[in-house]
Amino acid sequence: MTDDAPGTKSDGSPYRLLIADDHELARAGLRAMLSGEPGLEIVAEATTGREAVDFCRELRPDLALLDVRMPELDGLSATREIKQASPATSVIIFTLHESADYLLEAVRAGAAGYLLKDAGRIELVTAIRHVLAGEPILSGDVATRLFRRLTAGAGPVARRSQIAPLTPRELDVLRLVVRGKTNREIGEALGLSSGTAKVHVEHIIAKLGVSDRTQAAVRAIEMGLLSTSG
Repeated sequence: MTDDAPGTKSDGSPYRLLIADDHELARAGLRAMLSGEPGLEIVAEATTGREAVDFCRELRPDLALLDVRMPELDGLSATREIKQASPATSVIIFTLHESADYLLEAVRAGAAGYLLKDAGRIELVTAIRHVLAGEPILSGDVATRLFRRLTAGAGPVARRSQIAPLTPRELDVLRLVVRGKTNREIGEALGLSSGTAKVHVEHIIAKLGVSDRTQAAVRAIEMGLLSTSG
């Protein structure tokens, strides 16, 4: 957990989670790892991708943990529909296989990132709290390679008029977000406190209309807001 990782929301209520996996033992394992974790509450368990989308539409959880292989809708398809039905819900994909191509597709679908299914409790909780705090769960090197691949495969640039303009300082922060930097690292690079860097990241996420910093980087690339080189 980072210093900025949240225990509860600003109003004192816990962060609300959905877990989705078609295997009862897998759901039980996640439930056991998260049980009693301060500030986190599992509000629903889904057994299919379609059920996960329906729960997210109804309950609007803060974060969804999705298995990649589920009946009716797989994890990627469910992620796409969840981001349409409940844009503020962040998604972490669970998978058995480590693959740069799969990570790329997960991020394109709208996920904040993914975890391998052999992740331990500390790794799982840390990833969840990082996403909830607006911190990256992808290392700097991984993020940089990923977003460069996104840039290389980018289609037509989306209209910038769809968003509120970013300030020069926000663009400076966004460049570092795309490079996978944490709020602390952004602050050190720009001569800001970690808290001020976090506020800038939150403003960027709000202006770009996304739920997390990973998708802020994706949207920036789609809109041609900056270069990932350097």
